[in-house]
Amino acid sequence: MESRNILRFLAISLSVSLVLFFTWVHLPYAPQPNTTTDLLYCSTNSPWCTSKNRFQPINKPSTADNILEKPPNPKHHNHESDTPHHPLDPLTISEINRVRTILKSHALFRSSSPFAFHSVVLEEPDKTLVLQWKKGDSLLPRKAAVVARVAGKSHVLTVDITTGEVAVQETGSRSGYPTMTIEDMTSSTWAPLSNADFNRTIIERGVDLQDLACLPISLGWFGESEENRRLIKVQCYSMEGTANFYMRPIEGLTVLLDMDSKEVVEISDKGRGIPIPKAANTDYRYSAQKINPEMMFVNPISIEQPKGPSFTVEDEHLVKWANWEFHLKPDPRAGVIVSRAKVRDPDSGEMRNVMYKGFTSELFVPYMDPTDAWYFKTYMDAGEYGFGLQAMPLDPLNDCPRNAYYMDGVFAAGDGTPYVRSHMVCVFERYAGDIGWRHSESPITGMEIREVRPKVTLVVRMAASVANYDYIVDWEFQTDGLIRIKVGLSGILMVKGTSYVNTNQVPGQQNLYGTLLSENVIGVIHDHYITFYLDMDVDGSDNSFVEVNIKKQKTPPGESPRRSYLKAIRNVAKTEKDAQIQFKLYDPSEFHVVNPMKRTRVGNPVGYKVVPAGTAASLLDHDDPPQKRGAFTNNQIWVTPYNRSEQWAGGLFVYQSQGEDTLAVWSERDRPIENKDIVLWYTLGFHHVPCQEDFPIMPTVSSSFDLKPVNFFESNPILRIPPNVEKDLPVCKPAASA
Repeated sequence: MESRNILRFLAISLSVSLVLFFTWVHLPYAPQPNTTTDLLYCSTNSPWCTSKNRFQPINKPSTADNILEKPPNPKHHNHESDTPHHPLDPLTISEINRVRTILKSHALFRSSSPFAFHSVVLEEPDKTLVLQWKKGDSLLPRKAAVVARVAGKSHVLTVDITTGEVAVQETGSRSGYPTMTIEDMTSSTWAPLSNADFNRTIIERGVDLQDLACLPISLGWFGESEENRRLIKVQCYSMEGTANFYMRPIEGLTVLLDMDSKEVVEISDKGRGIPIPKAANTDYRYSAQKINPEMMFVNPISIEQPKGPSFTVEDEHLVKWANWEFHLKPDPRAGVIVSRAKVRDPDSGEMRNVMYKGFTSELFVPYMDPTDAWYFKTYMDAGEYGFGLQAMPLDPLNDCPRNAYYMDGVFAAGDGTPYVRSHMVCVFERYAGDIGWRHSESPITGMEIREVRPKVTLVVRMAASVANYDYIVDWEFQTDGLIRIKVGLSGILMVKGTSYVNTNQVPGQQNLYGTLLSENVIGVIHDHYITFYLDMDVDGSDNSFVEVNIKKQKTPPGESPRRSYLKAIRNVAKTEKDAQIQFKLYDPSEFHVVNPMKRTRVGNPVGYKVVPAGTAASLLDHDDPPQKRGAFTNNQIWVTPYNRSEQWAGGLFVYQSQGEDTLAVWSERDRPIENKDIVLWYTLGFHHVPCQEDFPIMPTVSSSFDLKPVNFFESNPILRIPPNVEKDLPVCKPAASA
């Protein structure tokens, strides 16, 4: 009887796990999400529109020629016949199948030992070869980079897809394990249900096993006791009465699990006196909301493009828009990778190199609660979970506007079988009423001048739901040559159960490690750090990093009525340690990447500069185990010489790593970086002290940084763009008001 119950519970938990990790349904919160029936559609050749399925003219009767059918949902692309066209194109379904076939016949995989593929991606060709390649040339040899575990050991392999040759790479003695597979995560969530003590504990805590939802939680590294086997911690929640089970933690219950054998190593239950928070007011779905009729929401809004979008996507991955072109691909670890970004010079007409490759290298999310059930929550979302593996299909009209282009990811499962992550990335044009440049002449000059140019940008977007948290990553390209990288945080807080229902119950000296958000619910203080890899190639690969320090200068007595002014002092970084930057408000600098061999007509070196926005720095002790692993956040900027083996700021194998293979370790070599092929690393940071407005789901909070031209162009590159005029724009009205 007990065995049948356990099997039933396993099935229930597995279904919950599959919902968490394989079902991607966007469930918006009030106000009401956009739907196709709420938005207007304008025809391609006249100012007609509809609010449903009908088009009505504004000034004259409709005709068949003026009818534009309601645009369908994004089409699902059949990837079975995909072929690569560019050296950086991701592996296709047929190529992944070919890799799987080759490896299954390799000696390493022919034994009866269990194995899993943790990563199967394109082994990008040498950078010099990619830079030399032109469209029309023969495609460079296609190879796959594979990370696999066989019989409990990690291996890195290179597979030549054409010849079938397999090269096994030396991984050295580095600690840590590869990124978890989806199968690792799902199987870990139901494995505790095979343990009778665990089941008994759940029932004793008042939770029906059929209402149980469990999460796989990486455990960082905290000493020798955690070495020599892959471990994971599992914590659980009650789903009873709500879809938002995250707000109903079974506080203090933690299972330590061997991820390979699925053996329960230890059960810690130190929260028996803490009630499970109630389900009331936790559901965030629109269908569950009681809408106050006096609350006013904005009318539906949509940006119409009667002539269609201004960008094209050639051969599935080459994006061309306005004066930009770049290669774009989804990635299971990084999310999205932007490569070969070039901008057209308005004077010469040539496409000029800006960035060879940019992507999210790592995310570090330490929670600030040192107690038994929380101290280990110091996530590395890219290296442990796979930022791209957690990417969700984007919701048309709400995640991305109507004329967005959607790109799928093609990834490999743990057994090497290819699968498609649909609508993982979207590309769209944005116009938010912003201004590209303007000037109105003062009346005192006698000149009636009013010149304004609108700002339209191109956005590449992905969203990853790493269990409770949602990350929105935008790469935004502007016609003035600027690239803005923005990260938005939303989703659901990871909360802690408590016996308190009001702050007046909390003893004055007690540290809650967060904020009481609702009855029996604490939102724990935590940080988010997102580190970006930016291989800048400004007008060529050999660049220098220049810190332009802004210093106060005092005027000599009697020289001027002014007593002080500011001076820009340029310091070229010779080695890596010269370019380890921590931002200081009262010791400001600009940070330039320049090509010292290319100059403008007046003699300035061409360049781009990093423009920081709101950011946060880690305050943890450098010898704290989580900070050792996350030491790449010790500085906001690093610059290293290009090395194709140094792309992941937390190291190649992050899971349970000890921090000996990070960006901070590489940079300590203090290698020369002046007039070299260099990589700039930038960390965007957030301190998050939760508040009640974050309950039960968080409004998005965002921060960004810019890559901005600095003496790259001879003058304002958007000087010649035309202004908007009325005759060029669609005029839309709801059909009922026509």
